[in-house]
Amino acid sequence: MMEVWGRRTSSNVQAVMWCLAELNLPVTRYDVGHRFGGNDTPAFLAMNPNGLVPVLKDGEAPPLFESAAINRYLANRYGQAPFWPADLATRTRIDMWAEWAKVSVSLRFTAPIFWQLVRVPAADRNLTALNQAIDQLSRLLAIADAQLQQHDYLAGDALTLADIPFGSLLYRYYDLDMPRAPLPALAEYYARLCERPAYQQHVIVSYDELRLSPP
Repeated sequence: MMEVWGRRTSSNVQAVMWCLAELNLPVTRYDVGHRFGGNDTPAFLAMNPNGLVPVLKDGEAPPLFESAAINRYLANRYGQAPFWPADLATRTRIDMWAEWAKVSVSLRFTAPIFWQLVRVPAADRNLTALNQAIDQLSRLLAIADAQLQQHDYLAGDALTLADIPFGSLLYRYYDLDMPRAPLPALAEYYARLCERPAYQQHVIVSYDELRLSPP
């Protein structure tokens, strides 16, 4: 049985839980972090000295942290084509888009946009920096839109590991009160994700508890 430590409102926990669900792997999740605490205990720090969620434990194997590494482990150990094919070239292309989503897109969304809109009072926001961040993100999402004009999913015509770090950001992107560039292929892709039961369960999750004050 898989075990995951991390609150369901964490975007990184959501990515791991979504991946587990798409792979049909049973898991027990423990609420840790933010209002639940528990991520500064000796027992948790022994699993992840950074004190961050998620942490995954697969049976007797040593615990793993960092959501991208966890999902790559799950894909390598339990995934099959088309989610994680055996062919190295095809698999590497999927991994390329997964890395792009985690490093480039997430970096330009989570801290400079999501946390600014959710945790910073409107009067205290740096609107110049926020608008610049939105412009930068829009340019990246245009790359995804071009890719999605050719395929139903980010790395092809079926859901793969690449969609997990990318798609897990889109619920918040479309839910936030912010300007969005007209990217029709991306919007259609998001609609397809919203039809997936695993996405509905693990990604379409209210983040109101993360707000500085109620909306």
